[in-house]
Amino acid sequence: MSDKNNNQAPSGAQALFRGLAVIEAVAQGASSLADIGAAIGCTRSTTHRLIAALVQAGYLRANAGGNSGYQLGPKLIELGYKARAQMPLANVARPHLERIARLTQDTVHLGVREEGDVLYIEKLPSSRGLEMRSRIGLRMPLALTGIGKSLMLDLTEAQWHDLYQQGLERRAGQSGLREVFTPWDDFRALMQGYAAGGFSFDLEENELGVRCVAAPIRDASGQIVAALSVASAIPYMPEERLQTLRPDVIACATAISRELGWST
Repeated sequence: MSDKNNNQAPSGAQALFRGLAVIEAVAQGASSLADIGAAIGCTRSTTHRLIAALVQAGYLRANAGGNSGYQLGPKLIELGYKARAQMPLANVARPHLERIARLTQDTVHLGVREEGDVLYIEKLPSSRGLEMRSRIGLRMPLALTGIGKSLMLDLTEAQWHDLYQQGLERRAGQSGLREVFTPWDDFRALMQGYAAGGFSFDLEENELGVRCVAAPIRDASGQIVAALSVASAIPYMPEERLQTLRPDVIACATAISRELGWST
């Protein structure tokens, strides 16, 4: 969000937009004054004033240990939790997610679509002591996750293909990841089966050694508005257990959907 994008805005709004741009830049990895200034298109002095105000308000903080640079501040953590608590979907879904977490002892996720990504808005950790890289607030390509594929079930094959390509491009840009590659024809056939059955699997496409079963959540209009998944490491999630858990995961998603006004 640079100066040229805001030069028509009133001065107060322009300052607000610039401050938000600073926060976004830091969230995307910019840390130094120079990097933040380059990201938002502002002069060094303007960038410094914006950062100082945001640090004073708690939205940013200086890096610990004497290292120069900045990171997101405690105020954003507070607001993030408040924003999540105010989401009707999260409030409605939470008891159902807790129930299936107790039943399966596995990691349970809740996610919504954000353009070509799934945004994780809830995570209940496994009681087995396992950990995976997912976290609340993380965004991952739709086509590479179980939740994402459930969010895609009502889309056309052309849309599936576009999101599949986006997922491959994103993965190619992330070094060090070794997820399983699924050719397009196989992916399309899997999606056709998932769409017919009202569920989806993640067979290590997102994280090596991790599988999950997911199902879509619908609102009163019947549209898919979210999805949930149950995930675990392969020793606890052989393919036969994926199939065994599928009815429970679908039932959990259906129960949440009914609370949102959906009826079959």
